[in-house]
Amino acid sequence: MTQLATETVNQIPSTDSAPLLEIRDLEVGFRTQRGIVPAVRGVSLTLYPGQTLAIVGESGSGKTTTAQAIIKLLAGTGQVTGGQILFEGRDLTALTAAEMQNVRGREIGYVPQDPMSNLNPVWNIGFQVAEAIRANSDLRGKALKQRTIEVLQEAGLADAADRLKQYPHQFSGGMRQRVLIGIGLSARPKLLIADEPTSALDVTVQRQILDHLATLTRDYGTSVLFITHDLGLAAERAEQLVVMYKGKVVESGPSQEILANPQHPYTQRLVAAAPSLASRRIQAKKNEDAPPAEIFSAGGTDTALMRRATDRELAASGKDLISVEGITKMYRIRKSGLRYTELLAVNDVSFGVKKGTTTAIVGESGSGKSTVAKLILQLESTTSGRIEFDGRDVAGLTGRELLSFRRRVQPVFQDPYGSLDPQYNVGNTIAEPLLAHNVGSRKERQKRVLELLDQVSLPAATQFRYPSELSGGQRQRIAIARALALKPDVLVLDEAVSALDVLVQGQILSLLTELQTELGLTYLFITHDLAVVRLVADNVCVMQKGRIVEASSTDEVFDNPREVYTQELLAAIPGANFEFGR
Repeated sequence: MTQLATETVNQIPSTDSAPLLEIRDLEVGFRTQRGIVPAVRGVSLTLYPGQTLAIVGESGSGKTTTAQAIIKLLAGTGQVTGGQILFEGRDLTALTAAEMQNVRGREIGYVPQDPMSNLNPVWNIGFQVAEAIRANSDLRGKALKQRTIEVLQEAGLADAADRLKQYPHQFSGGMRQRVLIGIGLSARPKLLIADEPTSALDVTVQRQILDHLATLTRDYGTSVLFITHDLGLAAERAEQLVVMYKGKVVESGPSQEILANPQHPYTQRLVAAAPSLASRRIQAKKNEDAPPAEIFSAGGTDTALMRRATDRELAASGKDLISVEGITKMYRIRKSGLRYTELLAVNDVSFGVKKGTTTAIVGESGSGKSTVAKLILQLESTTSGRIEFDGRDVAGLTGRELLSFRRRVQPVFQDPYGSLDPQYNVGNTIAEPLLAHNVGSRKERQKRVLELLDQVSLPAATQFRYPSELSGGQRQRIAIARALALKPDVLVLDEAVSALDVLVQGQILSLLTELQTELGLTYLFITHDLAVVRLVADNVCVMQKGRIVEASSTDEVFDNPREVYTQELLAAIPGANFEFGR
């Protein structure tokens, strides 16, 4: 039976052995000019040997801060202000820096969230793995090199010996994440802390990495503390679950029990927002006769999005607004000297998008889906084929014609912080396209900025804030507002919600659907998250190795996938077969 948390959470042990990790009433704060600001308040949890425990919650809930406190890697001015962190009975909060160095890496491994940010771009992979091994062992010389190769092999990287001199930018996202997992497990620790280790990966690579991680931890007897915002992963990968909200634990217990029957209102909100296929089918069935006005109250956001998508699909008619015919993109990759090799990134791709509908392009990393988006946006030119927008070939557009096209087709990228200038406040950021296209007077642009903030449900005062002062969800709303500034016909959304937690993700998807209904927008949705696709897309194109291998309506692709590759993608969705509670 799940438990609501008050001051202390009593975990349900799965073993009679002593706890490996026991956190008691942990308090963490960050020092500011106004004093200590609490970030973690009275957190308690217990992890037994051989167990996997997941901590879930929205951004800012304190889950990463809790994990970093365990290994004394709190950012900035963060500090433990109360409570105990007992690892095999020792209180880690009482250890000196030198004593903690002997624990960190050797006994507690750590896999951070972003592999590109956490691997040094100027050092090769072999050096970085060897450095971690050297810090936690006495190996040197040939023995160190051999162990470095073994770590990469254990992490599932083929041709490990040949990979040593390669750099992070030469690895895919999945390969970089394997390197970090290898580093985290290189000393065979008793506990591995994995912080969102697969959030930016496609479902098949995610499954491969998590399966491999499970194999390694099983072979070594390692316990895992898994931090994630993906409830599907928590259901599949963790025996125990801890739900955090505003720095506190609000519910804990066996993961499947909590997710099937959440007790705390916040947990219920998280579960309701989880984009699981099972939950959507249940809700769609419950509400199939409900009128549109009652959907949000009766069945939740997911059902509302599905009903609106169905209405749009029925209403769509006439010629395609975007028509892609046999496009190919070939890149020339320089090898050495004057030698080049050719990479076929997009191979004879064709599809159409009707006005007012959403077409999703899905596939693994490297399948060519983002390249297709760049070609449609005219950020890159096609090698062959034809792209028409509103009946006109967009290839070779220059000057005013190209400027007019860019006004009508706008992008929204994956990383809102990376695509927003940190030196511009929100008002200037949103107004930037208006200035670039010389639209309106200063007063008219200011009025338009306020209109756009209202459209994306942000207060007018937000115009004076800077990106660093906003949450991930707020920054994504700003990116959408900027894309809408010129009143475009089409938004090309490239992984626009993949890095957001489920509650913020649900808010952004609902916002996009509201805007599409209100403004008649057409969406091209590039994503690796198939669970999200079922919520928002009318049609789906599945890409593999540069080609479209399957294309049909969303229901047809999900309910009757023809291709083995599509079936594998669907089977890899975390929590696809788990019926979340409501």
